Amino acid sequence: MFEQLGLIGCGLMGGSFALAMKQAGLVKRVVGYSKSPSTTDRARQLGVIDVEAPSALLAVAGADIVLLAVPVAATEATLKAIKHLVTPQMLIMDVGSTKADVVQAARRALAGNVGSFVPAHPITGREVSGVEHAEADLYSGRQVILTPIERTLTAQLQKAEEVWTALGCRVSSMSPESHDAAFAAVSHLPHLLAFAMMNSITGQTTGDEFLSLAGPGFRDFTRIAASDPKMWRDILLANREELLAQSRLFQQALATIEQAMQKGDAQALEDMLTLASETRAHWRMGAQRKK
Repeated sequence: MFEQLGLIGCGLMGGSFALAMKQAGLVKRVVGYSKSPSTTDRARQLGVIDVEAPSALLAVAGADIVLLAVPVAATEATLKAIKHLVTPQMLIMDVGSTKADVVQAARRALAGNVGSFVPAHPITGREVSGVEHAEADLYSGRQVILTPIERTLTAQLQKAEEVWTALGCRVSSMSPESHDAAFAAVSHLPHLLAFAMMNSITGQTTGDEFLSLAGPGFRDFTRIAASDPKMWRDILLANREELLAQSRLFQQALATIEQAMQKGDAQALEDMLTLASETRAHWRMGAQRKK
C-alpha cells in the first residue's frame, strides 16, 4: 500500500493508472497535476485524483510513488521540475512508448537519484485521449515492459514489478534499445502507415467520395490514425532511427509484392499472401516469445 501517488499528467493513461491503483486498494491518496488546469480540475471532479496540485513539484511532495504520464518529449523537463524532491525511497515510473530517449532524459535530469526511476511501457491505450476516457481496467491483462538500467535500484524495480502485477499486468524486462527496436516494428510503423494511408486518400480530389465507400476493413486498418497527433509526433521523432529502418524493410516487402503484380506472377503473389495470412492467423497478442 502506498500513501500517496503523485500523478503528473491526468489524461487517459495517467487517469487510468490512478483509477486502477484506487480500485486495487494500492494507494490512499492521489495528488494530480496537468499542464492544463482544466484537465486537473476535471480529473478531480471525476474522482480520478483527490487533490489538485498547482505544479509538478507539489504533486510529488509527500508522494512515495510517482507516475509521469506526459509526452515523451516532456520527460526531461518534468523530471527536472521534480528532482529536488526525489528520494531513493521514492518509486518513479513513466508510461512512454519510447525508452532510450526517456532513459537518457532521466540520467540528465535526476543524476544521482536516477536509480529511483523505473522506465515502463504498458502495452495498451485507446485512439481517444483525455481524462474523461480513463478507465480502471485499461491495464488489466496487458503486457508491461520495464527497461531498467545499471543504476536502477533493485528495491524500486521490485516495487514496480509488484505494482503492475497487482494491476493485473504481465510484466517483463528488456533493455531500452531492444525495446525501441521491437516497438518500431510492431507499434510505431503501423501508426506511421495508418497516418500515411489517411493522407494518401484525403490528398486525392476524389478522396471524400472514396472514404464514403469505405467499410470495416478500412475502419480497422486506419483506426489508430485517430490517435493523438502531438503524442505520435514525439514518438516518431524520438525513435526515428529504428522506425526509418523498419520503414525501409516495409518498403522492400511492398516492392516485392508489387513486382509480382506487375509481372502477373499469380503463384509468387499467392505465396507471399499465404505466408502473411498464416503468420497473422497464428499470432496471438501477448503470446510468449519463442526461445
